Amino acid sequence: MKKLIIGILLLAVVGLIAWKLLGGKEEKPREKQKALSIAENTGTFNQSYAQLLQAYYAVKDALVASDTAKATAAAHQLILASDSLKVSEIQGDTSGMIKETAKSYTANLSTTAKVLADSKTLDDKRKQFEMIADAVWSLTRTVKYNGEKVYWQYCPMAFNDKGAYWMSNDTIIMNPYFGNEMLHCGSTEDSLNYAKK
Repeated sequence: MKKLIIGILLLAVVGLIAWKLLGGKEEKPREKQKALSIAENTGTFNQSYAQLLQAYYAVKDALVASDTAKATAAAHQLILASDSLKVSEIQGDTSGMIKETAKSYTANLSTTAKVLADSKTLDDKRKQFEMIADAVWSLTRTVKYNGEKVYWQYCPMAFNDKGAYWMSNDTIIMNPYFGNEMLHCGSTEDSLNYAKK
């Protein structure tokens, strides 16, 4: 019995040595990625972001009212607000990733708002608005805008039941994809509130 135990131990030691020599490596524990840190944004940034949100809400409200002329005018304001967002005022971005990501979203936002402004039909404007809504929501999450609370709302019937989201500053559903046809179709799916409590 003693020889059997010694034989098993010897075999285990030889196996371990062979494994090490043939390239077996102990896995090192992975370093956890450090979270991007962000402090409270400056008043200058929050003011410029509030202007961007107001321009966005003006586009949304024009589409709720099914008013193509107002949607075009509001899209031009959104372009200006997006292009002049004070990204350099974002605080606590130790890696620079938040600012770079924000710049990417604002560039996409401006481009899509230009397409919306140039679109002739209400349906085409609404298609562009869906992309704008996604960009503004993602941008708000990225920069952790700590002004007003914002709501993420959803209409399951938009675009032939594909569904679409939009941002709102109110819990009351005012559907920009249908306007008066189905004004209150939708639900609030999420919200963001980075203001200090």
